[in-house]
Amino acid sequence: MPSDARPRTPASFKEALKFWIKLGFINFGGPAGQIAIMHQEVVEKRGWITEGQFLRALNFCMLLPGPEAQQLATYIGWRLHGIPGGIAAGALFVIPSMFIILLLSYLAVAHIHIPVVAAAFHGIQAVVVAVVLEALLRIGKKALYHPYLYGFAAGAFIGIFFFQIPFPMVLAAAAAGGLLLQNRLPHVFCKDNFDHQSGECRVSVVSDETADHNRSWRHLLLVILTCFILWAAVVGVLLIWRGYEDVLTQIALFFTKAAFVTFGGAYAVLSYISGYAVPQGWLTTDQMLIGLGLAESTPGPLIMVTQYIGFLGAWNLHGSAPQFLNATLGALIATYVTFLPSFLFIFVGAPFIEALAGNQRLQAALTGVTAAVVGVILNLAVWFGLNILFPEPGHVDGFALVTILVSFVLLRRFHLPIHALVPLGAIAGILWSIAR
Repeated sequence: MPSDARPRTPASFKEALKFWIKLGFINFGGPAGQIAIMHQEVVEKRGWITEGQFLRALNFCMLLPGPEAQQLATYIGWRLHGIPGGIAAGALFVIPSMFIILLLSYLAVAHIHIPVVAAAFHGIQAVVVAVVLEALLRIGKKALYHPYLYGFAAGAFIGIFFFQIPFPMVLAAAAAGGLLLQNRLPHVFCKDNFDHQSGECRVSVVSDETADHNRSWRHLLLVILTCFILWAAVVGVLLIWRGYEDVLTQIALFFTKAAFVTFGGAYAVLSYISGYAVPQGWLTTDQMLIGLGLAESTPGPLIMVTQYIGFLGAWNLHGSAPQFLNATLGALIATYVTFLPSFLFIFVGAPFIEALAGNQRLQAALTGVTAAVVGVILNLAVWFGLNILFPEPGHVDGFALVTILVSFVLLRRFHLPIHALVPLGAIAGILWSIAR
């Protein structure tokens, strides 16, 4: 379909709802796979939106913190049926995985003492290290397309690994660096689209109509106020019921903050989350690896690992509350405050998508952040690798080393899907425990 063609057939709300339910159960493959599924179904097969609308929405979602595939689904739902459509699409994108992760989280924490379960999760941990390494190379290849951008990545890694600079400060410095560099060397941020006559990037304009509904200050203020009330109601109840220091309140506050700095995807923010959650006693590094493996092998966005962290944090620090009930509340609260900002970003920004997607200064700031994210993911890979390969000082886990290498080859050379590789890692762990 040409980029400026109009949609072939309008979708009824009921028809769209059936598709969003289906998508929630089949959206494996991480952001790339999820976006490909939506493009095939919504643009090519059903013709609900045009190619130009889809690409412009994708570019916009890539600028936002949070899970871009879930945000893209929210945008498409909004485009088709306004805010009710956006809520339906965005919520159904994660609801199936929410229940699956809840079940697997309970299994991981309540039955880890069973040898076969512990062995399976040990294999998953090793696979996850390979997954992070492969993501590092894949993201780095796209993000570090100019020599100057390697400096952003190196600076981020050194700042976090050696000096423990907080993740939000690293992002702020990278964004500021992108803006400063854009003023002096704009070609750094254009890839192959630099116009030497104007001294600016050439912007591809999509000749496609934009949604003009909800483009008003009244709409913006109403959306912001509604989202704030929805957030404040939950946090307010927790403050009154449990108090500020309670783990459920802390989960709500911390993951709210994390939702606004998740640039670069889940791999980047996991370094930040781990640096807070592990010292707080919410979970261990080994449990963090397990959670990432579970999120990789189930449908839904990878950032669903936050639900697992919320479950374990509330499980381990349940106090006098019933353990499973407290953990379930922790999981649901973490999921709620993680995804609520994504709806806010889409419903506020979507009516102004053209101006935001074409803003070169914003693009430069985000390019700096994306380059820095490569260094953040490197820090995550090193941190995970050291913990899994050296469980004791001076002792190398041979099984983990071999599993990491084999998994990396299967990912990089043979392109084995992650959701297929993670169960293989679990099987390898069980077989290794039997053979010893």
